[in-house]
Amino acid sequence: MDSMLLPVLLATPTLLLLVLALVGFLMRYQTSRLRQQRELAQVLETAQQQALTAALVAQEDERQRIAGELHDGVGTILALAKLHLYAPGTVPAPEASHLIDQAVAEVRRISRNLQPATLQQLGLTQALRALVQAIPTDQGLDVRLEHDQPPLERYIPAHELMVYRIAQELLANGLRHAQARHICLRLKAEPRLLTLIYTDDGQGFNLAILEELPAPAPLGPPVGMGLINLRSRVAVLGGQLRYHSTPGGGTQVEAILPVTRLAPAPVSPSYPLAS
Repeated sequence: MDSMLLPVLLATPTLLLLVLALVGFLMRYQTSRLRQQRELAQVLETAQQQALTAALVAQEDERQRIAGELHDGVGTILALAKLHLYAPGTVPAPEASHLIDQAVAEVRRISRNLQPATLQQLGLTQALRALVQAIPTDQGLDVRLEHDQPPLERYIPAHELMVYRIAQELLANGLRHAQARHICLRLKAEPRLLTLIYTDDGQGFNLAILEELPAPAPLGPPVGMGLINLRSRVAVLGGQLRYHSTPGGGTQVEAILPVTRLAPAPVSPSYPLAS
């Protein structure tokens, strides 16, 4: 009996070692596969982010090109048309002059929206104030801007432009769909973060529709309008969107955006003039 058990006892450690080696191999293989999958997902996410950023940069370049053509081309033609309208010996109709003035104002408005000069010259806070002030309030709509950062605080131009576009999209969505009486846009500054908070007292919406939205387009310009476009711009900054809304209960949208501040410009010392 002992002679029969002896081979089994001798073989047991070997079999145990083989089992342990097999388990170790399977664990290493599984760990390696998981690591490869994470690396692949990270590569795909980086590529998608780069493609989305490139698409939005191309979109901004096209906006600037169109704005320049409107200002230099159409605006000049309208100005020349008005000069001809008041040429010596002609009696212009008041309606014609009024229509040309309207067309000039409209071209300037579109050009300003496409390429916000205020943003480049005065910074984000002043540009947002101008954006809010440009919204017509003749229908009893109250739109206001609140902020807690110094007016001269500046961020790198690409970040300022993206935050400005996000604010534009939030306001456009609210004006188009909310049917609100009061809209507030608040800019809250924190170290390395800007939080843009949009609030209205409009009709609200069901948050379940957010789950049906497609992801931001990885190739080409952002598809669609509204919430999809908003998500695309926030994704470029690596930010977060938080929605709070119920049907009939108004809407609040928080865009939490990582941004980079510019160093304050050095103040040149002033010297008294020699008398």
